[in-house]
Amino acid sequence: ECSRVFHTGGARLVLCGRTWEKLEALYDALISVADPSMTYAPKLILLDISDINCIQDVAKEILNCYGCVDILVNNASMKVKGAVQSISLELDKKIMDANYFGPITLTKAILPNMISRRTGQIVLINSIQGKIGIPFRAAYAASKHAAVGFFDCLRAEMEEFNISVSTVNPAFICSYHRQTAPGNWEASIWKFFFRKVAYGVHPVEVAEEVLCTVSSKKQEVLMANPIPRAALYIRTFFPELFFAIVASGIREKPKAKEE
Repeated sequence: ECSRVFHTGGARLVLCGRTWEKLEALYDALISVADPSMTYAPKLILLDISDINCIQDVAKEILNCYGCVDILVNNASMKVKGAVQSISLELDKKIMDANYFGPITLTKAILPNMISRRTGQIVLINSIQGKIGIPFRAAYAASKHAAVGFFDCLRAEMEEFNISVSTVNPAFICSYHRQTAPGNWEASIWKFFFRKVAYGVHPVEVAEEVLCTVSSKKQEVLMANPIPRAALYIRTFFPELFFAIVASGIREKPKAKEE
């Protein structure tokens, strides 16, 4: 959806992903719905953001496409669900590579080009879990907290170079392909706060907000309905109450599940 709104808006896209077939399918979808006289054909580059060792070379390939990058959108992510004791340290590191070290490595690789031109924008599509952590998502929340900290610092450091840094923090993003799991979602309070379907954000909404964020150079955006917003407020000003509510809501320990 992000590629769609930017492509139809006339941007010169460099689309990165780890599956060539999916990149080609996205390419075909984009050029089939847009006026070719008003748009640029996207360029495709293979990139596994969790493979830190390959990012420097891929960054050079990205820069070679047009000689520069005006807007870098960090949009890749990986998550895992499970009790802390059931998640291996290896998987913790895998999540951190994909959600933290990957984006900052790519950002650092692109940054010198932006600094030399004294212009550019870096966008991190993160998560509300970069602000609050909920049970059974410790590795994911930790990686998102780390990313927020890094890009908050980067924002201040890049101001002198006229480079904007924006963070978009949605709540759960509704999937096109997944349905909510059966069960009593009211059985625990924290599930009520964060259940995906009722309080999730549609991918189209996120993409349009990203475009708006780029256009207005907003520094930070929180995309969440009232209940997640209230949870964030309670976490900030009444932490003991928040911790008690979350702890009392745990009824079961899910098996580790990676996405």
